[in-house]
Amino acid sequence: MMKPRTPLTVLVVDDEQRSLETLRRTLEEDFTVFTALSAEEGEVIMGREFVQIVVSDQRMPGTSGVEFLRRVRSQWPDTVRLILSGYTEAEDIISGINDAGIWQYLLKPWHPDQLLLTLKAAAELWRLQQENQRLSLELRDSPEQLVQRVASRRGKVRARSGFDRLTRAADSPLNGICELAQKIAGHELSVLVTGESGTGKELLARAIHYSSERADGPFVVENCGAMPDTLLEAELFGHKRGAFTGAHEDRIGLFQQADGGTLFLDEIGDTSPAFQVKLLRALQEGEVRPVGSPRSVPVNVRIIAATNRNLEADVASGRFRQDLYYRIAGITFHMPSLRERPQDIPLIVASMFKESALAGRRFSDAAMKCLAAHRWPGNVRELQNEVLRALALGDGDLLDASLFSSHLRQSAAFINATSPAFDPQGATLKELLDQLEAQVIDAALRRHGGNKTRVAEELGLTRVGLRMKLSRLGLDGES
Repeated sequence: MMKPRTPLTVLVVDDEQRSLETLRRTLEEDFTVFTALSAEEGEVIMGREFVQIVVSDQRMPGTSGVEFLRRVRSQWPDTVRLILSGYTEAEDIISGINDAGIWQYLLKPWHPDQLLLTLKAAAELWRLQQENQRLSLELRDSPEQLVQRVASRRGKVRARSGFDRLTRAADSPLNGICELAQKIAGHELSVLVTGESGTGKELLARAIHYSSERADGPFVVENCGAMPDTLLEAELFGHKRGAFTGAHEDRIGLFQQADGGTLFLDEIGDTSPAFQVKLLRALQEGEVRPVGSPRSVPVNVRIIAATNRNLEADVASGRFRQDLYYRIAGITFHMPSLRERPQDIPLIVASMFKESALAGRRFSDAAMKCLAAHRWPGNVRELQNEVLRALALGDGDLLDASLFSSHLRQSAAFINATSPAFDPQGATLKELLDQLEAQVIDAALRRHGGNKTRVAEELGLTRVGLRMKLSRLGLDGES
């Protein structure tokens, strides 16, 4: 069994004591946490402790978060730096990214699970930076050995990012999507992936990239809905020094960083019409012009875009440009929600157990009934959080439903209260899931008086999808 990693050290700086206490409670199970009520106190801690990650509030009396992190960058450049703020001024964001080398700009109010995931990603970034430095030293002494190691790791990345990463059952609706995606991966088609948040849109994009001829090139990700136009333009196209306030050095954009590979534009439906014009021009001409530069730079990238919006409806309403839509939607894949593929839940859970350091554990029948009954508004990401919660809180090899969050247990209680009971003894897991799915649909039909349109809307299904489930489960006799 692989030894667990030593937890990294996080310094949290905020002038509100209550905020510090809440952040400490959120992070202390996974990190060694130090707290400071001011930038000056934070610098003292940085001077005596080995800190890998710093999270700082932006607006504080005296020294601001950006100014503090600028000093941190100067004295401790390897530290991963994050800003936590309730304000979204573009100038602050730009200054933070350029001057202080801030990796993430997090907004208040923050969600504990999301904050923890971000900090874990920051920890992985720090470890990768250290590994990169070690590899650079090895390159001086043994370039041949380094080439072999890089090739080996590239092969491992491909294996971890292939279509097998999309865990699915033999009758999962994902199978047809993955089969078609594999066919088009080797062709230079632009791809649009739609679906709710947490359904695995980025996983599909990565699988397409690593199954294409661009697999040896970079796979670069940008969330287009997370920043204003000015900053998004600078991030994607790059900028020259002095192009705007806070631009103190030249910066290569993500289009250039992705040259020869794939650029994944997440939440593209949230971009403004004004920015869509600039993006369309870049895609049509195959070149980008960094902000403040008189010359364009040629780029060779494949675009995979994703959105949780209905872009066809946005085109019809004029919110999204029709010409850009047809440019990015060479082929479209719709990722089904987790409630549309409940047969995949046991496999996803089993995969997570297998990958954890506590392999050999399993859920009780009651716990699996809870998982099958829930509607999963957060999709696979929500399921992963629930499994990780149970692994962290549970003792012993058999984990019960009491380890799940309260809203998940309430979902199961509602299903049990509105559906006839059944005996799970002797039933296979698929039979158990089919019975639970039939109970959910039957209860919805009763609530809506057999109105299938309303039932489909409540359950997040298309009318065709509901009709197929009714037929498969033997409920098509309902009116």
